[in-house]
Amino acid sequence: MLAVNIGTNLISSLSEGGTLGVIFLAVSLITAPNPDRWSQLPIVSLTTNLPLVGEVLKSAIQSSEGRNILFLILIGFALLLQLLMALMMYVNAVSAGIIGSRLSAQITGLLHRRTLSFSFSCACQFRVGDLLNYIQTGGLAVNTQITLTNTLLVNLIQFLVYLLILIAISPWLLLLAIGMAAVMAAIQNQVLPRLRFISDTMTAIGVELSSRVTEHIQGLRLLHSSGELTNAAQETEGLLDQWLKQGVRMAMVSNLITPISNILPIFAIALISIISLFLLSDRQSGVLPSLVTFVLALQRMNARLGTLNTVAVGYANNSALVIRLNSILDDENKQFVRTGGLAFKSLQKEIRLEGVSLRYSADLPPALDGIDLVIPHGQSIALVGPSGAGKSSVADLLVGLYEPSKGSVLIDGNNLNTMDLATWQHRLGVVSQDTFLLNTSIAGNIAYGCPTATREQIEAAAISAQAAGFINGLPDGFDTLIGERGYRLSGGQRQRLSLARAILRNPELLILDEATSALDTQSERLVQQAIERFERQHTVLVIAHRLSSIVNANLICVMENGRIIESGRHEELLTACGAYSRLWQMQADAAKQIPREDAPDSCELQS
Repeated sequence: MLAVNIGTNLISSLSEGGTLGVIFLAVSLITAPNPDRWSQLPIVSLTTNLPLVGEVLKSAIQSSEGRNILFLILIGFALLLQLLMALMMYVNAVSAGIIGSRLSAQITGLLHRRTLSFSFSCACQFRVGDLLNYIQTGGLAVNTQITLTNTLLVNLIQFLVYLLILIAISPWLLLLAIGMAAVMAAIQNQVLPRLRFISDTMTAIGVELSSRVTEHIQGLRLLHSSGELTNAAQETEGLLDQWLKQGVRMAMVSNLITPISNILPIFAIALISIISLFLLSDRQSGVLPSLVTFVLALQRMNARLGTLNTVAVGYANNSALVIRLNSILDDENKQFVRTGGLAFKSLQKEIRLEGVSLRYSADLPPALDGIDLVIPHGQSIALVGPSGAGKSSVADLLVGLYEPSKGSVLIDGNNLNTMDLATWQHRLGVVSQDTFLLNTSIAGNIAYGCPTATREQIEAAAISAQAAGFINGLPDGFDTLIGERGYRLSGGQRQRLSLARAILRNPELLILDEATSALDTQSERLVQQAIERFERQHTVLVIAHRLSSIVNANLICVMENGRIIESGRHEELLTACGAYSRLWQMQADAAKQIPREDAPDSCELQS
């Protein structure tokens, strides 16, 4: 495609130059006072020396009818050259379009892969709207840049062809064209910096607008429930007003060049016509052929110059998008998902956390501080404690979303940092508070990550998660489309689908992060029964606020301020009368609706 693009560019430029040469000959032929003077033109003299061609030309120019026929032939040849030029320009534009489309698709795919390649901590530093804007505009920026570059090359080469023709006719007359170009350059030096500034401002506003609109759409439930719909609309309208003001400034500044570039050639042609009477009067071909060719070449060159100015404006407008594209492609200050390492096959012994600390940012306190925890194969471990204690941070480390700031996470003695992360994550099942469902069927959501799962396996997983009842009650059963993020389902139904998805994976480690938080009492009891059956043959990490759901765990760890302050079985922790016992008593009092200040202390009763 590049070879075709460059080749057609050169051929079209040569055809344009040849057209002007033929026009010069045609005008010279019909304006020459006698045949001898026309035949003395250098280009005609060279042609008449050729066999057969020379004889035909000599006989043709001796009579007026012959000169008329020759004139028509020259005009026809000029038209053929223009047709060839038009064909080459079409092929050139198509080849540039193909190159731009291919690169645009590749860049869009590259940006999508790059976004997915960011580590979770790195991706969380971007807003959703920003990442969407990067992916959506990156390919467009490249396609625009390719189109502008092709237009630049085409018009630049033709500009040089016209320039050579003008120099050949009269260098002095060319000074007028140079003066016009100098004026245009001066105007550009004043206009382009302003265009770049306005373009950068509009891009920044557009990114902010995209982010806000994305947040508003994703948070429709919050906007409706909090009465913030009007404020959200006003916020968006304020950004649109800013964008509109910059758009008006862009229109006023960018369109300033065109009228100026249209006026200057008129003055130039007027001066050329006057000066040519003095400079070209002594030529053998006369004034008119040189003047016509010069004016025509100058007019064509002016058109190319105007296009080059438009390209310069286009580069300025596209510069902000290109800068954003380069910023996302730059590896500086970015972390990526770890690839390669020891492949995980199965959990044989245990998962161990040794002296693990985690700090999400240098300016934040540690989320975990010196955690030592052993999760034996086939056992269930529960993490309890107040919000912000670090329970979900432990789960994030085990999933591989973050790496420890200190310490190690060992899988059967192998450091998780040295393992192939994808093979480990494929054997995990995670059910979290924030359940994410795809806009597809219920069966497709349950089978996500398990493309080879059969319909029977999907339905069995739904039964195990106590989800089959409400699924079979839907209009299309397992084929029911659930909408964006599962908005057609209740919170409890979404969590049961998420649990079914995890069960279908038959994971080596099942992580339940508040998996029953959105369930009513009856649904929670049913799901808890399903989890207990699942726990008998699998390793399970449970994060819970409701202590009643983890009383049968093999080990309960109480966390506070990023540390494990207590651990043991349910009965042991109750007897110890520590933090777990106080949490248990508080939840028991809340369940009985007894005011806390009137509630008896269980440890006091025991003593």
